[in-house]
Amino acid sequence: MLHLDLSAIQLQLKQEDAKTYVFDVIRKKWFFLTPEEHVRQHLIHFFISTMQYPQGMIAVEKQIKVGTLNKRFDIVIYTRDHKPWMLVECKEPATEINEKVLHQLLNYQRTIQCDYWMLSNGHQNFCANASDVQDIKWMESLPAYKL
Repeated sequence: MLHLDLSAIQLQLKQEDAKTYVFDVIRKKWFFLTPEEHVRQHLIHFFISTMQYPQGMIAVEKQIKVGTLNKRFDIVIYTRDHKPWMLVECKEPATEINEKVLHQLLNYQRTIQCDYWMLSNGHQNFCANASDVQDIKWMESLPAYKL
């Protein structure tokens, strides 16, 4: 399991009609701040500010076809030549990262084909090097973006 220090991240929040909204720097919109959105936004800011992943290479909540179903991935980070590099599945903090969550990510992986996978609920964080599907390695840190 990875330890990510998300405590210094300051999200841009606003109150409207007794509801809290967060500004997404990738989608350039305000979104209702659900527990899962809170995790997703903290990870986006961590990727950009701490890991130096290029903001322009990050996609958030895009629709994909998984078999015959329309689904939405949480986050995909692309290489500079626009190939999917890391697939990130976010869950709210109360949801345990378990096999069910991994299977959800693997369903998306069949369509997106990324070299790295990340699973997070904000407290539990896992990253795997899946570039060789015969020898998937769980990592102790996130990969550097050198693409």
